[in-house]
Amino acid sequence: RIDRGTVRVNDEIEIVGIKEETQKAVVTGVEMFRKQLDEGLAGDNVGVLLRGIQRDEIERGQVLAKPG
Repeated sequence: RIDRGTVRVNDEIEIVGIKEETQKAVVTGVEMFRKQLDEGLAGDNVGVLLRGIQRDEIERGQVLAKPG
């Protein structure tokens, strides 16, 4: 779920929380109800595809954030 802001394809993001180190990734896709989107907006329940991140490298409760 997107709480604030937007997420777009090709955005650089950081994965923070739970683990001490942050991971960097690039958004390669945004999906909602099995449809590909160019962006997700606040309030949307979306799936985000991340380049270089495997499913087992992230956990429920981590946050995708703008770098910095």
